[in-house]
Amino acid sequence: MFLTKTVILKIVNPDDDLVRTMQKYSDGMNYASEIVFDSGKPISSMKLQQEVYAYLRETLKLKSQMSCNIPRQVAGCYKTLYKLKESKWQKVQFSPSSMTFSYKRDFVIDEDTVKITTINGRKAYS
Repeated sequence: MFLTKTVILKIVNPDDDLVRTMQKYSDGMNYASEIVFDSGKPISSMKLQQEVYAYLRETLKLKSQMSCNIPRQVAGCYKTLYKLKESKWQKVQFSPSSMTFSYKRDFVIDEDTVKITTINGRKAYS
């Protein structure tokens, strides 16, 4: 049995690499959001990944795990929006205020340090 835990990590003084990574992640989310919105209905995360993965990797230079997280997150957001009966179809805009990381893929925790994968490699934050 797996346990999923959502943790909010607040880095007081983020460096340029982390800020740029968050901006590119947000750009990727908005690119994927535009694809789903233009389709007029929710699409599966797998289909969305097939459509956006190359752009995320080659143009935005995101790491592979981030490029896999984005379609899942965007597809889930639109699926939820679509299920809300009182909500009309609308484009979702994402801001660079948060990211989804996968443990042991995008980040690891060592005693008093968290190591996060950025667009320029893995960086340690304490």
